[in-house]
Amino acid sequence: MLEDLYWLGIRWQEGPDVGGTFGPYSQSERRDHYIHVWKQLLEGGFLYPCTCSRRELSGIAQAPHESAESGRDGIRWEGDEGPMYPGTCRPQEDMRTLARRYASPAGVNWRFRVPDGKAVVFEDGHFGAQRFVAGEHFGDFPVWRRDDVPAYQLAVVADDHAMQITEVVRGADLLLSTARQILIYEALGWPAPQWYHCPLVMDEHGERLAKRHDALAIRTLGEQGRTPEEVLGLR
Repeated sequence: MLEDLYWLGIRWQEGPDVGGTFGPYSQSERRDHYIHVWKQLLEGGFLYPCTCSRRELSGIAQAPHESAESGRDGIRWEGDEGPMYPGTCRPQEDMRTLARRYASPAGVNWRFRVPDGKAVVFEDGHFGAQRFVAGEHFGDFPVWRRDDVPAYQLAVVADDHAMQITEVVRGADLLLSTARQILIYEALGWPAPQWYHCPLVMDEHGERLAKRHDALAIRTLGEQGRTPEEVLGLR
């Protein structure tokens, strides 16, 4: 990706290839930082361990459902991201007591317990006012995986805060993820950045470009003889 961006003529002032004040920039080198954030969330009573297997969660996804939001078996869906976690492992006890039992996140999945009914509201630089309700539009989400790797939601919040990011620009498919991340920011007492979600690039059928559209990949277009100016001018 760095090579493709460089070919397009895009330059950056800091990053894994040029260094900078807020390194390291490779997530594989930032584990200690992620562990620290996991501990903060755990001690604050926001996390709980989840032992549900992929097979069990896959069974939820394959259950018959009538609409994109609610199934015959009471299953709610988080847009196109799959079924909402039903809270199988959500503890009844005060989750702060868990902090005394776990010194490491390894071995289980860790989920952020969303405050049911809380409306997460933010202003997007492109799409305007946004509102998602915890427990209605999304459920308890993973922040650490059982294979001892931080999940996306925790990693990006930890990195953006540490690197003093003030504006996040990304695709519209991550609007719902923004609501989850705002809850993490609030749990940690950190100020959230400003948000700008770009419309997705679509193909001729109105579907967003993905790996299956290899013929439209930047590198492929370059190999076909297109110039960076031509690629940047495509609409």
